[in-house]
Amino acid sequence: MTSSSSIAVPASTNADLPAKRVESSEERPPRDIRFWLIFFSLCVCGFVAALELGSMSTALPTIVDQLHGEQFIWVGSAYALAATALMPLSGGLAQVFGRRPILLGSLLLFGAGSALCGAAKNMNVLIAGRTIQGLGGGGIISLTQIVVADLVSLRERGSWSIGCGIGPVVGGGLAVAGQWRWLFYLNIPICGAAALLVVLFLRLRTPAGTLREKLGRIDYTGNVLVVASTTSTVIALTWGGIQFPWGSANILVPLILGLTGLCVFVAFEIRFAKHAMVPFDVLSTRTGLSGYAQNFFTSLIMITLIYYLQVYFQACYNVSSIGAGVDGLGLAFISAPMGLVAGILIQKTNSYRIPIWVGWFCMIIGVGLLSTLDADTPRGKPIGYSIISGCGIGILFVASYFPVLAPLHVSKNAQALAFFVFLRNFSLVWGITIGGTILQNELHKRLPAEFIAQFPGGTEIAYSIIPVIRTLEEPLRGQVRDAFAQSLKVVWWATTGIAGLGFLLSLPMKHHQLHTAVDREWGLENLDGSEPEKEV
Repeated sequence: MTSSSSIAVPASTNADLPAKRVESSEERPPRDIRFWLIFFSLCVCGFVAALELGSMSTALPTIVDQLHGEQFIWVGSAYALAATALMPLSGGLAQVFGRRPILLGSLLLFGAGSALCGAAKNMNVLIAGRTIQGLGGGGIISLTQIVVADLVSLRERGSWSIGCGIGPVVGGGLAVAGQWRWLFYLNIPICGAAALLVVLFLRLRTPAGTLREKLGRIDYTGNVLVVASTTSTVIALTWGGIQFPWGSANILVPLILGLTGLCVFVAFEIRFAKHAMVPFDVLSTRTGLSGYAQNFFTSLIMITLIYYLQVYFQACYNVSSIGAGVDGLGLAFISAPMGLVAGILIQKTNSYRIPIWVGWFCMIIGVGLLSTLDADTPRGKPIGYSIISGCGIGILFVASYFPVLAPLHVSKNAQALAFFVFLRNFSLVWGITIGGTILQNELHKRLPAEFIAQFPGGTEIAYSIIPVIRTLEEPLRGQVRDAFAQSLKVVWWATTGIAGLGFLLSLPMKHHQLHTAVDREWGLENLDGSEPEKEV
């Protein structure tokens, strides 16, 4: 670290902060071999979750073709629902019981869910496995972010993007080889290796208190409210326009109940919660609100690009799953270095606003150019446009942490990041739903009715049609390819509008001095030379 990275809590926010702890640059752990082994173990944990996110988009058409079933939309939604609903709880449990046991439990759930998915003989079993996977995946994502915030500066987080980068290629390769089950089985040894590394090296201080005192610090009412409300909302978003019309009671009732429940959750946390799950002092500032909103829209756009670029490549170019994964590498692999560049620039300049604005500019330009694609557009253009979009994603994926964390004392990192990751994953459901609904409706308008009638159940027809496009005769094949291209244009138009909204929401941010110290309460054992506290 340079000398410019000394600690400074913004004066404008001191009234909102506990300010009982003293931060200093000496509080961060030394960069010795043990530190790097811990960081490597966290990278393995983050890798397994990122690999799942990237690989499912390419493998899903093949899985649907083999397992059939009318509920395959839940293959993605069940994971997202379970991960999102339990994220605030995992952050709270980590704050009460320590980081290591919650991270190990999450790895166990993820591995067990992966085993069930790999052995699934029908769609219902696969969905059950994906739900268990999501419970573990949410904890993994939340805990790795929290532990990194405990130990290292923000600029070092971009290196995890490699998992998202190789995910589509691994998923596509296993799918085209007819071995998609290994997409799930592959997670088991990775989880085992990650758990072993965590047990051996991740030894952090644990909070004091008896078991009864720790259990008393859990916000049970808040957790029930957020889990129930999130579940209701995600169910409505998953069913809407596919199983039931958007205007039907089957959709409106759970959607209204879910959104109302989230509002009740916020009100309860502000007024009544003794141990609030969310640090609402950061939500009381326009910079913190801006950071959370940008995080939400960045992830929404990212998942839309990951899922529906794969649809475009497979439907319009008739490439295999692995071919679509390779075509999408530009988006994924540019994100990591751009995130690293953004993190370093922010640390060197002590300013996060300009990199964030550059990120939104890249996002708007890249996604806007995607809306010009047709079925016969040269293949290099969508790859190039996705790289421009990937630059924006990489920058914003890292930079959006800063307006959230900079105004806060480091003791609030765990709560702030748990809510940050919750919003990031909640937005994934919205991204998949918005893109899927638009694509579904537009395909119904553009495809011949007699052709659509061949696909039963009224499910998402896009993933059902893709495997059979190459078997169609002309002119029907050309009509189907053109229908996909024109339908996806509407998806890109909507996504460009969302990117524009994200940029507008970034304008109210204020500048805050960056602090790089870690929370001494959660440091490595024996850092200060004192007797070690009880290990987690």
